[in-house]
Amino acid sequence: MLFSIITPSRNQSAWLRLCVASVADQGVAAEHLVQDAGSTDGTAEWLAADQRVRAVSEPDAGMYDGINRGLRRATGDVLAYLNCDEQYLPGALQAVARFFTAQPQVDVAFGYTVLVNASGEFLSQRKTLVPRAWHTQVAHLTTLTAATFFRRRVIEAGHYFNPEFRCAGDAEWMLRLLRAGVRMAVVGGNTSVFTVTGGNLARTERMREEMQRLAAGAPWLVRRLRWGVKLHHWLRRLAGGVYFQTPFRYALYTPASPGRRVTHEVARPTFGWKW
Repeated sequence: MLFSIITPSRNQSAWLRLCVASVADQGVAAEHLVQDAGSTDGTAEWLAADQRVRAVSEPDAGMYDGINRGLRRATGDVLAYLNCDEQYLPGALQAVARFFTAQPQVDVAFGYTVLVNASGEFLSQRKTLVPRAWHTQVAHLTTLTAATFFRRRVIEAGHYFNPEFRCAGDAEWMLRLLRAGVRMAVVGGNTSVFTVTGGNLARTERMREEMQRLAAGAPWLVRRLRWGVKLHHWLRRLAGGVYFQTPFRYALYTPASPGRRVTHEVARPTFGWKW
């Protein structure tokens, strides 16, 4: 099973180095396709000499256009995209490969994500359930793309990202997959790291506007009963144990340790009421 990991990049050289290292040490057959939008911070120079990646530097029409360009170059059986400020945890792709081998009917799989600060210190754990269309449309997407993996046949069916969306393209893409009946499941276990840098797109005004655009397309009754949709979602997550976190360890590359993973231990169980 060959993995294709696409990373859109623009002037994030320091974070990109950590991202590349986290893919390179997975111990599986993987191609890492870096789609750079013309960085001016030295990224292109070291990427050209890095044998761990297949890099292209060219103008694009935004992040999701860059991802689509990478997906069109990809040759893998399982695909994913990993932003510069994200990483895979040790053994993540091996776990995903085992899951897809055991579940041939599943087209999209989700792992759990560890959220950290810029130094790699623990902030929270994001477990997940398979998303529902109405909640995604009128609230937000509850899965993180750093822990989303999909088979090539999803792309072969034409499910590329819509580059008209600059921030909420993940949510719009997921809505189309749900409506198309694409089969999804949860791998379980932490696969990925998301770094809260303060510059993430989720908190921008453009994101809010694009999510409002998606919500406007929902049936009138769904929009009217938005809080009921949210309550149902919260109860699903509570019943699924999503809010409960047990002790665990995670190892990642950090700005202070770009050449070696640093292990952190989350010792105390917590209850995290989030999403």
